[in-house]
Amino acid sequence: MNDIVDTPVEIRQGEGLDISKLEVFLKDEIKGLSGSIEIKQFPSGFSNLTYQITFNDRKLILRRPPFGTKAKSAHDMKREFNILKALYAIFPYCPQPYVYSEDKSVIDSTFYVMEKLEGIILRKNLPEGLSLNPEQAKKLSQSYIDIQHQLHSIDYQSIGLENFGKPKGYVKRQVAGWSKRYRNARTDDAPDFEDIMTWLDKNQPADCENPGIIHNDYKLDNVVLDPQNPTNIIGILDWEMATIGDPLMDLGSSLAYWVQKNDSDEMLAIRTMPTHLEGFLTRKELVSRYLEKSGLEIDSFDFYLVFGMFRLAGIAQQIYYRYFHGQTKDKRFAMLIFAVQILEKEAKKIIVNR
Repeated sequence: MNDIVDTPVEIRQGEGLDISKLEVFLKDEIKGLSGSIEIKQFPSGFSNLTYQITFNDRKLILRRPPFGTKAKSAHDMKREFNILKALYAIFPYCPQPYVYSEDKSVIDSTFYVMEKLEGIILRKNLPEGLSLNPEQAKKLSQSYIDIQHQLHSIDYQSIGLENFGKPKGYVKRQVAGWSKRYRNARTDDAPDFEDIMTWLDKNQPADCENPGIIHNDYKLDNVVLDPQNPTNIIGILDWEMATIGDPLMDLGSSLAYWVQKNDSDEMLAIRTMPTHLEGFLTRKELVSRYLEKSGLEIDSFDFYLVFGMFRLAGIAQQIYYRYFHGQTKDKRFAMLIFAVQILEKEAKKIIVNR
């Protein structure tokens, strides 16, 4: 099954690293590295950049912020490294973090290095050589939502993360913060989202009674699957936006990515994961399973899903803004404006049909 394991490619133009300085640094900081360094880049993802570092037969992962203008709070390498350190011993889906550096003389950026988890990562379509029958898709869906609930249930204070976030007023800050970020990143070809932002502001739920660790980017293409058993999740990646907050907000953000088979043609066109295949649980089924496991009772999940779609549009718009203004030449970003437009339509449908 090696042919379906996620593999890196040659580094994109303009996103290279100083190989000689990095080799010296890593050999000084991580025991047991020998031989010459080899670097490749993972082509997927739209935010922090991910590289595979190889010394002989040992593989590591390096994460750094994107090149160009960026919001510091959105690409905090130290924060991402610290939550991995705190979770690694108790949450079996975290890669082991090795070293964090603020020394910009190495690669002209903050960065951290962690272990490489060898496995399958599902992108828009199943990789060639992999198939999932309906029962396997269902099992993977169930495991996916159960692990998210497991993360939310961790006693974050017991592992030193009591100051990792501010759960009081979390929903209010998220609505206000993403509204501001969206307005600041809006381009002439983007919808204004004002109706949706107003609705979110007026329909906020109260602070949750049991805040938890939330990943804030928990989606199927941030999950690593066992190559020998693709229904078995062995790792969770991309912890850059993790914090302490409302677990249902995290679930809503996750389900904004979860495109199901009976969604509109437009939603199916912008899907980034194969969750439309037969057997994958629907968003409603995922919510029901989560609520059953958590014991939470809510009248409606609409607020959380609308917020998730708005937040996803905000993330896409921030990235598209960089492309629109020539701060990145990655041509994948040009298409994000269509996702922003479609997400606005879908969020409005939910509000109107309440």
